[in-house]
Amino acid sequence: MSFEKVAIIGLGLQGGSIGLATQEFLPEVQTSGFDLDPATRARAADRGLVHQVCETAAEAVRDADLVIFCVPPGVMGEAALDVRDALRKDALISDVGSCKQSIAAALREALPDHYVIPAHPVAGTENSGPDAGFAHLFRNRWCIVTPPEHTDLVKLSQLVEFWEALGANVEIMDAQHHDLVLAVTSHLPHLIAYTIVGTASDLEDVTQSEVIKYSAGGFRDFTRIAASDPTMWRDVFLTNKEAVLTMLQRFTEDLTALQRAIRVGDGDALFEQFARTRAIRRSIIQEGQDDSRPDFGRGDHENGTKKI
Repeated sequence: MSFEKVAIIGLGLQGGSIGLATQEFLPEVQTSGFDLDPATRARAADRGLVHQVCETAAEAVRDADLVIFCVPPGVMGEAALDVRDALRKDALISDVGSCKQSIAAALREALPDHYVIPAHPVAGTENSGPDAGFAHLFRNRWCIVTPPEHTDLVKLSQLVEFWEALGANVEIMDAQHHDLVLAVTSHLPHLIAYTIVGTASDLEDVTQSEVIKYSAGGFRDFTRIAASDPTMWRDVFLTNKEAVLTMLQRFTEDLTALQRAIRVGDGDALFEQFARTRAIRRSIIQEGQDDSRPDFGRGDHENGTKKI
């Protein structure tokens, strides 16, 4: 492993998991971390998320040759500015955010004299905070790396090597393309989940207790997604708004077509759509990106394996 010390700024689900995974799979690498919340820092120290929990971000990044920002997209630039004067000149700067164009721009503006290679591990749960992290979060999950033009290939290979050591499958992708793909595979589903759960709770003729009591499997899955960190997802939609709005328009058109099929009794159109989407689900399972078991294998993380 090319890195000797990894600094993690933000010790929630992603940052905590990186710290635990690094200690398990790269035991020779030293880790340090910082979080703006004192309670999070205390809990991170209790759990041993990193070797050293620091009282300032500058202290955490000092002497680190890899610095990973695990903070909401809206404060990425501010977090980078906070450590600029303490960074090693040759330190590699990366992140875990799901909006690569805006984050890359914020990091480059804050740290114009450093190597910046953004990344996005496509892995997570509905839980957040220092208690949410676990070492196997990234096992067999994709990590998309979006290097800018004229990237130092040595630095790029080092970052790829790091994520592969944590168990991730690495894909190199253009930042603009990444944002469009993630808008439909991640951002739009979260927006739909937030909307459906909000609509159910607002219905005047259904009490809150009935929504909870009679929740079918589909609604329960939507509530799991809608329980995700509100700060992060607010920033995601504001920083990737163009791609999200493009996909939302396409979704609205498709939803209108289904609405018409139901209204006119076009069963063939409905069956064709449902059969096509069922095949997509099977493909996701075959790719190893989800589990076909009734609980989707979500309980396995307590036994040291993955959680979807």
